[in-house]
Amino acid sequence: MHPKILDVIENDVCTACGACAAVCPVGAITIDKKAQIRDPNNLELYEKGAAPSVCEDCYACGNVCPVIHGYVEDELYNVKQFFGARSSIPGQDGGVTSAILKSLLDKGEIDCVVGITRNENWETELVLMTEPSQVDQTAGTKYTYDSVISALREPFKDYDRIAVVGVPCQAHGARLIFENINDKIAVIIGLFCMESFHHETMLNDIIPKVLGLDIEQVVKMDFAKGKFWAYTKDGEGHSVKIPTVAEYARNPCHNCCDYTAVHADISIGSVGAPDGWNSVLIRTDIGEKYFKKASKDLEIMENPEPGMDLIKKLLNMKHEKNEPHYLEACEKFSFEAGGIK
Repeated sequence: MHPKILDVIENDVCTACGACAAVCPVGAITIDKKAQIRDPNNLELYEKGAAPSVCEDCYACGNVCPVIHGYVEDELYNVKQFFGARSSIPGQDGGVTSAILKSLLDKGEIDCVVGITRNENWETELVLMTEPSQVDQTAGTKYTYDSVISALREPFKDYDRIAVVGVPCQAHGARLIFENINDKIAVIIGLFCMESFHHETMLNDIIPKVLGLDIEQVVKMDFAKGKFWAYTKDGEGHSVKIPTVAEYARNPCHNCCDYTAVHADISIGSVGAPDGWNSVLIRTDIGEKYFKKASKDLEIMENPEPGMDLIKKLLNMKHEKNEPHYLEACEKFSFEAGGIK
């Protein structure tokens, strides 16, 4: 296995974005809470027959790893447009992500997209969507982590125009795949993210112990106004201050220096826009093209409040908190990582 990937895994800074698993030609990497190297002595795991080692030293994994590639100090440098938007589709806030995906699938602009569904226990499942009607089942933010990019391994074989939706590390991995390995990614939609949580931590600790709630009664989770919120079926909102839950975040989140998904074509979040709206950052010509194709289904708000100032405040908070941790991790690597540029 490429030693760079080994360093990332062994130092517990793997984001589990899944990019390495998506592109490995022999399936030498699997994703759970982090990337894992398959046992070369277990012949059931081979996809290309028996060999002295599963890995073929192609270096694809190291070329698509966000941690190895590094971070951008000014993650707003490539923003071409900023505005608010909302749709009539039920969603986390303005439903913009779902509206874009439904429109692009309906118009035949993309072939598929991987999404995340959940049941009443907030147990999640990755699903491949090829029809607009399938998008509704993935609406709403889960705040627990699934390796969306790893699920692209099979779609890469069958489809030519794939949309990717993910948090910053996943958008980063998708960008590196597009630039280095596979150009079948048509558009990357990034979601603002301060941190995420393992499923069992959310289900067994945060909801029942920190908030004192029954997970089956929770219908929505959100980060807003300095607090983590869980809304229940009776319409009530229950909250704790963000630092109370921050300690439960996945360890790689404490090393991440990207809040707004700088490597996406379109970035979408709730911060910076009024309640019921999404903030939208158009970052690339591709993003502009695809957003225009879907914009007729959206209501647009120019200069939303509280606006970019609040987005900058939160991304600066994330950078100030996490940059030292990431740079400390880089010092442990046996190679020179991308660092913060």
